[in-house]
Amino acid sequence: MKFSFSIALFAALVAATPASADAIDGDWCLANGRHLSINGPEIVTPRGKRMQGRYDRHAFSYVAPVGEPNAGMEISMSLIDDDTMQVVIGAKSTQPKEWRRCAAPTS
Repeated sequence: MKFSFSIALFAALVAATPASADAIDGDWCLANGRHLSINGPEIVTPRGKRMQGRYDRHAFSYVAPVGEPNAGMEISMSLIDDDTMQVVIGAKSTQPKEWRRCAAPTS
């Protein structure tokens, strides 16, 4: 009886856990302290601008808005693994930056 209860409890906990680990959604940090957040087609940019972009489960892109670094340039992100994404700025960028999954900032 205890065994079946343990299995049921484990199954309920697994079902309640968000299944976004293999998606680009979430909070991301760069080593220099910059942060961004992706939730479906919405992004909160490193400077705090909330806007829409082009979303795919494993990729996201947007055009950097006025007031952000690289304003007017395409910012493309792709998921490398559960905890790493690569960010490319502009079409001819040769220096992709590696961002790491992180906790949401607290205010």
